[in-house]
Amino acid sequence: MQKPHPPIILGGAFRFAARRAIRYGDGLIPQASSAGSGSPEEFMPRLRQMAEDAGRDPQSLSVTLGGAPEDLDVLKRNRDLGVARMTVRLPPADEEEILPILDRWAKLIPQVKI
Repeated sequence: MQKPHPPIILGGAFRFAARRAIRYGDGLIPQASSAGSGSPEEFMPRLRQMAEDAGRDPQSLSVTLGGAPEDLDVLKRNRDLGVARMTVRLPPADEEEILPILDRWAKLIPQVKI
């Protein structure tokens, strides 16, 4: 009921989650490629086509990827494919292990921003 409403982001196996996101949502979090979603190079064009076929502007659907790698080339490639955001997974560890990881990400993130 709230206008504007918070974004509705749906997740799951690509084909089914993409259909739900196109019909009801504002974005998609596809499951890992091992769960059938494939790589962003595979599913981003399919998502755009599915949205167009449904009469939806593909640009109106954000895509979030989980578990982004610490690889600048991969991060930039995903960005260029239209991925809106990527999340970072941290190990269950103490600050001595986590802080260096966060420091590395703090250097990567500005290089990926548009």
